[in-house]
This record gives sequence, structure tokens and C-alpha cells, in this order.
Amino acid sequence: MPISKQFEVRINDRIRVPQVRVVGADGQQIGLLNTREALEMARNSGLDLVEVSPTARPPVCRIMDYGKFKYEQSKKVRKAKKNQHVIRMKEVKLRPKIDEHDFNFKVNHARQFLLERDKVKFSITFRGRELAHIDLGQKIAQRVIADLTDIGLVESPPKMEGRILVMVMIAKPGVGKAKGEHATGSPEPEQELAHPPVSPVPGPGKEG
Repeated sequence: MPISKQFEVRINDRIRVPQVRVVGADGQQIGLLNTREALEMARNSGLDLVEVSPTARPPVCRIMDYGKFKYEQSKKVRKAKKNQHVIRMKEVKLRPKIDEHDFNFKVNHARQFLLERDKVKFSITFRGRELAHIDLGQKIAQRVIADLTDIGLVESPPKMEGRILVMVMIAKPGVGKAKGEHATGSPEPEQELAHPPVSPVPGPGKEG
């Protein structure tokens, strides 16, 4: 029987009501007892009388080792936090006329982000007259989706935000393993993907 977290837990002599309904250390119902009698029963067992349902009439108390109970509960909380993952938002910037080398480089990094169970925001920026060819950006976005369809899902489909075509992908359930486990929370600030290093082979063409 879990202890209510909405009230301060009262134990032993801090339980001031005249009668309580008692649950034994083995979980069996003992029944309605005078509080002094219930407290004596707990002490004779080397345990505590703990109020687990203060709003009941009369309140429900359980005989238990309260110190051990608190220790086990704190262990469960720590373990749960350890196994939770921070949802990060990583950003990958593309251009509507991106060359093959840059496209593959950035999509491969996006794949690693998804394998770490992070969200990936793809931003395709249009400059000047490129706005007349938004279809090129849509083709890039659809190609990204196709290349990552084995591990990713589209959370936010491609849409224009000013001069930028934005799309967000998340990892499919069960995909990847996080780098270490941390407490969950709001997505962390976006982290832009760095530009690829200069290739020793003839460099790619201009993105336009």
C-alpha cells in the first residue's frame, strides 16, 4: 500500500487520532484498533506504525520498518532517474542546392543523433531568388525522410518558416541507445551541426 505524498507522513507518537484501521507488516488487514494498542503492537514487533491513508475515516495505518521503506523508495527514484534520457534537439542545416558530399555527411550525422534517441530539426534555408524554387527544398526534405526511414519518423512535416523550410524527425520506438542516461526534461537548446572538414580529394561544388 503506497504512502500518500500529498500529506506529511505521520508515524508512531505523531499519530494523534483515537482509533486507526491497521494493516499488518505482511499486508494482512488487522482491523480497527485503538491507536495506543496499534502502536504497542508495532513496537513489540520492532517496527513502526505509519499512517498511509490519512484522509480515510478512521485513518489507515500500516506496521512497517519505515526507515527501510524510505531507503527502498529513494533507491527506486534514483534508478528511475538514471534510466531516463534527456530529449535533445539537434539541428542540421541544409541548402536547396546542396551537393552530394555535404548531403551525405549531414544525413549521416542526423542518423547518429537519431540512434542516440535525440530529435533532429532539419533547416533548409533559401536565399534571394531561391525562394522561387521551394520545390527543391521539398525534394531535399523528402530525400532525407527516405534515407532515414529505417530508423526515423517525421514528427513535424516540412513547412516554411519565413525563408526556412523546417522539418523535425524523431527516432522510431526501440531504435538506438542513449549515451548515458539522465533525468528527462524539456528539450535542450538546439545544437547546429558543424561544417564537414575539408576533403583531401577535389572539393564539392558550390551549394548555390
